[in-house]
Amino acid sequence: MSAAVTISASYGAGGSWVGPEVAERLGWRFVDRAIPVQVAERLAVPVEHAHSHDEAAAPRFTRLLARLPNTSGVVVPEATSPAFCRETERLLIEAADAGDVVVLGRAGAIVLRDRLGTFHVRLDGPAEPRLLQAMRLEEIDEDEARRRQRNSDRARMEYVKHFYRADPRDPRHYHMVLDSTAVPLPTCVELIVTAARACGS
Repeated sequence: MSAAVTISASYGAGGSWVGPEVAERLGWRFVDRAIPVQVAERLAVPVEHAHSHDEAAAPRFTRLLARLPNTSGVVVPEATSPAFCRETERLLIEAADAGDVVVLGRAGAIVLRDRLGTFHVRLDGPAEPRLLQAMRLEEIDEDEARRRQRNSDRARMEYVKHFYRADPRDPRHYHMVLDSTAVPLPTCVELIVTAARACGS
């Protein structure tokens, strides 16, 4: 069985729903929200700074934070510094080394592209169906969903382009690409689990 599964997902594609379900079905750990906290601990900076540099942070907010005077008494890398990205990479590699892990986002398919036993998945779909799915999953209105979609998709694209000179939508990064607005999310989970088991057998 594959030692790790990475899941890349555009906003509204259901990555935050599919990822934990895949991990539960496989009996593996799910790695997502804990990453910024661990990065902050390793760099000895406030968690808020790590969250602002995380892949899902709005670029405008990140740039604004970098210009603010530092009154916290700690050294905070600039938003364009690779420090946060490199520490995130190390955490992903350590998680893959430990095995039996499902990773959501953080350019996992690129960071772990040469690692044997790692299965890479992309969840995507047209913008409008993703918007509707986000409204349903997050129980938010259309205006808020559009704002989140615009900021999130742009931030993730800029993160991967800036640090890896790559396009996260490129299917060549993945073993499986699913339109998770057309394929029901539970079916996406089934397909990913089945494929990950088959590739690891």
